[in-house]
Amino acid sequence: MKKQFIAAALAVMVSSSLLITGCSSSNTETKASKTSVTFEAETEPASGQVIFEEDTQTVTAGSSEASASDSTSSGTEINDSDIFTDRDLLQEADTSEAETIEVADSEDITISEAGTYIITGTAENATIIIEAADDAKVQLVLDNVSITNDDSPAIYVKSADKVFVTTAEGSDNTLSVTGTFTADGDTNTDAVIFSKDDLVLNGLGTLTINSTDHGIAAKDDFKATGGTWIINAEGKGIDVNDSVSISGGTFTITAGGDGIHCENDEDLTVGSVYISGGSFTIDAGSDGIQATTTLTINGGNINISAEEGLESTSVTINDGTIYIEASDDGINASDKSTAVDILIEFHGGDTTIVMGQGDTDAVDSNGYIYVYDGTITITGMSAFDYERGGAIYGGTVTVNGSQVTEMTTQMMGGGMMGGRMGGQFGQGQMPGDGQMPEDGTMPEMPEGGFGGRGQMPGGRR
Repeated sequence: MKKQFIAAALAVMVSSSLLITGCSSSNTETKASKTSVTFEAETEPASGQVIFEEDTQTVTAGSSEASASDSTSSGTEINDSDIFTDRDLLQEADTSEAETIEVADSEDITISEAGTYIITGTAENATIIIEAADDAKVQLVLDNVSITNDDSPAIYVKSADKVFVTTAEGSDNTLSVTGTFTADGDTNTDAVIFSKDDLVLNGLGTLTINSTDHGIAAKDDFKATGGTWIINAEGKGIDVNDSVSISGGTFTITAGGDGIHCENDEDLTVGSVYISGGSFTIDAGSDGIQATTTLTINGGNINISAEEGLESTSVTINDGTIYIEASDDGINASDKSTAVDILIEFHGGDTTIVMGQGDTDAVDSNGYIYVYDGTITITGMSAFDYERGGAIYGGTVTVNGSQVTEMTTQMMGGGMMGGRMGGQFGQGQMPGDGQMPEDGTMPEMPEGGFGGRGQMPGGRR
């Protein structure tokens, strides 16, 4: 099955009329002392526009395209082509037919139609509101814009199919909220960029976000493929409901809560994080990166300082360079969702974990821990702690300067090992010596699979 959408590089035409409160009451809104300006664009492609075609990937039976709700599938490795569309991956928009909007003090701007809009200027107490049709794709190109608000988001997506926030090449943008956020009716708008629908970050410029609560909140799927993002938040840096998928970009996140958080209180079968590239420097008061179902790392350079570095029900590291300094658990698999097995797997990458003093574990699982490949370097009192089973089948594991080839629970480095090996695993027993079976076969998976390597965290849309 195929679907089409207008290339981000070719914007739809924008009508020339701007309706301002006081000139026309039919298309404008008044919010306190602010002026509301409504922008509308033609929804049909202009002549000569390029239309991208994208093939949807094979997904679980009964679904027409992949989405965050497909997070219970297992057994198949995923990659960027399963998740990101061509438009997601475009870092620069052709703005030749885009409408330019200059922000102004105490003036809200409402965008009600699909299209590409260049945002410029400096303003206080101004909100860019996206309130478009459910099938509308809206692209905001931030070009040296600065907005500082007292109590409301700088960008507020009320409705759309997908919104792209793109930083123009070489631009330096700042969005800030300095006071206590005020709710919009029943909606707790608690982030500088707040989106009720899918949100994509990309571009070739820089955006700095300063928040008294969360930096970015997305109530559906969140994707990022490029750009430089500096987030200073007293709450969470990035707070998402259904899925986080990142293939590129540079992220510097300082957060009082989690750096990146993905959880849907109403549906614990979603809430996945997928990272295949990008650079991350995260200093968090709680978890560096937390997911509900699966946390999959296929690449990237990740540097975390937090209470816990990575946390999810299932954590899979296939590639990438990861450095974690933690005061509780470095990597933690806990019982957050029944949709996947409680598991930590290493299949590659270079992971370094430095633990603080006290009752801390570098790699801690309420289920299983398995190392198949990769380089793992641990400094700490307890390297591995598991409840159901664990083993080292490959890779290079170094604990406190000594290479180890066997895993025991509450494992110390330098030959100081406590606890016992083994434990029930799926339908059978794990090898008690932690070594690969002589015939070279992997241990039998529990019924339904682990779900770590095969999670689908929000598909191509």
